[in-house]
Amino acid sequence: MFHLAHISDIHLSPLPALTLRELVSKRITGYVNWRSNRKGSMTGSTLDVLVADMKAQAPDHIAVTGDLVNLALDEELETAQRWLKTLGDPANVSVVPGNHDAYVPGALKKARRLWEPWMRGDLEAAENLPVEFPYLRIRGDVALIGVSSARATAPFMATGDIRERQAAKLGALLAETGKLGLFRVIMIHHPPVRGAAPTHKRLLGIGLFQRTVHKQGAELVLHGHTHLATQYNINGPDWQIPVICVPSASQGFDGNHKPPSAFNLFSIARTNAGWSCTMVERGIVDEQLTIRTLREHELTTGAVVTPA
Repeated sequence: MFHLAHISDIHLSPLPALTLRELVSKRITGYVNWRSNRKGSMTGSTLDVLVADMKAQAPDHIAVTGDLVNLALDEELETAQRWLKTLGDPANVSVVPGNHDAYVPGALKKARRLWEPWMRGDLEAAENLPVEFPYLRIRGDVALIGVSSARATAPFMATGDIRERQAAKLGALLAETGKLGLFRVIMIHHPPVRGAAPTHKRLLGIGLFQRTVHKQGAELVLHGHTHLATQYNINGPDWQIPVICVPSASQGFDGNHKPPSAFNLFSIARTNAGWSCTMVERGIVDEQLTIRTLREHELTTGAVVTPA
């Protein structure tokens, strides 16, 4: 049995002080949004309580699907690096970036450098190579494939993308790990489902992503970005692949239109008929930051392929 925890949209707070130079960019709109919509509802104390409960479940691995920061300031990126060190050993924590981590040109490059140990595939780590997306990590019977949809965008836009080069490598990794008979988990920030996010926040290349997955197969897709607890399905070769989102890990219980902080825990095991994957949702249920199990259900996913 392999236990995989999923958190997303960390949005570490508080924001550091900004200089005038830093504000003269897209960051001015993000700063205004933070002050008006997020400052009071997304707090470090909420995140701390959630992470403590998640660690108490003793997951074998933690998947973090982006938006560790808010405006991608240098100080924020460095704070996120320190936070990742407290979250777990890089071998046991896998990260993909979100749009806030690539908020302005050049930010994603800095994030990749600072968060490299948590974003390098097994091959890159073994050969001391830089981060490259998508990356592959194999842990037991589980293949963790990290895709980057993060990119710098214009003000009032929060789109992401996946292009041919990354899709081709994703297809190759899915084919390789499928032949090995592994449970394949794709991690991406933006939802690869039409209608799951508003137009100005959507993933560009949804069709390309879905065609790749339809051809090669996968067992589970994890994403963030919307701050919602949702489940969609997309087509695999001959089965439906669950596409799961989790609320923001920092969202407080404050009557906001977004659900309060939560994480998902997936228990994955081989069975005679294929795979068993149980999903447990745990989250904050009151203003005292009490965490309880919200739902528990079995996911239907692909069949096991016997390795050649």
